Amino acid sequence: MSPDPALADLTTLRLGGPARRYVAAPDADALVAAVTEADQAGEPVLVVGGGSNLVVADAGFAGTVVHLTGGGVRVEDGGERVRVSVAAGEPWDALVARAVAEGWVGVEALSGIPGTAGATPIQNVGAYGQEVAQTIEAVIVWDRALRGARTFTGEECRFSYRHSRFKADPGRHLVLKVTFAFDRGELSAPVGYAELARTLGVAAGERAPLAAVREAVLGLRRGKGMVLDPADHDTWSAGSFFTNPFVEADRLPEGAPSYPQPDGRVKTSAAWLIERAGFAKGFGLDRPGARVSLSSKHTLALTNRGGATTAELLALARAVRDGVRERFGIELVNEPVLVGCTL
Repeated sequence: MSPDPALADLTTLRLGGPARRYVAAPDADALVAAVTEADQAGEPVLVVGGGSNLVVADAGFAGTVVHLTGGGVRVEDGGERVRVSVAAGEPWDALVARAVAEGWVGVEALSGIPGTAGATPIQNVGAYGQEVAQTIEAVIVWDRALRGARTFTGEECRFSYRHSRFKADPGRHLVLKVTFAFDRGELSAPVGYAELARTLGVAAGERAPLAAVREAVLGLRRGKGMVLDPADHDTWSAGSFFTNPFVEADRLPEGAPSYPQPDGRVKTSAAWLIERAGFAKGFGLDRPGARVSLSSKHTLALTNRGGATTAELLALARAVRDGVRERFGIELVNEPVLVGCTL
């Protein structure tokens, strides 16, 4: 990697132009110093960890990119419970792998997710029936408005589906450290996701060995192109591009998956809607010289087939979003953060 990489070098989509300025931040002090310097100069800032949730414009970023390049894990052994403080730049899957090896229960179903630990509380990362909200005890941030460090308890983070107080107030809080509280054990948390339970051969709500859950999740994710592999263009994505929508029960299409919510609405499947709106796996690959397409393994992933532009990817995203709206009257919302571009 060059000393001043383009955003394409820092994102899993491999898209995005150059930054005006690039700063590597190996620790929290360097992160705060770099962002504070840019703030004082009136320079826009983009903090990049694993780059797995970013769609960056072809023109790049007209400001300072601060790249998290270092991690760290500190363990406080509390007997049956263990507290683990994790630096923002720590690779997320490395933490999950260690949790499984050490017998820390609660993140095993979040295996294989790219990115860094500091990004997980921002959108309350979740998969296969688990969310980080279930194990986060506290998040330490740098508040760019108050110019000081603050600690939020898990409850104060206001977690909800793919959301938090940090996502609601974008750019204000720099996550410096996340503290998790885990139970100890050899068995997982209750398996709440039907596909994972079937793969493990257990009933929903039952537990399974931690290592078995991790391997099952990694297998499921690989089958959907959701484990990064430089040789597999189906993994050149930002993961699920659209969130599962919440709709009024009477607006749910016939036959669509339905997950009742406390507010009376239901959550349904974005992938189901996309497929039934006419966008099958691999949509776009049949075009000569196709450089973007839906993944051939999963309709929720928009992929760079090599040599693509962000403009091409966004055109595909708009086609899918508009097609679902025209077919079902439901508006899909993008999950990745759009930098310098819009849908």
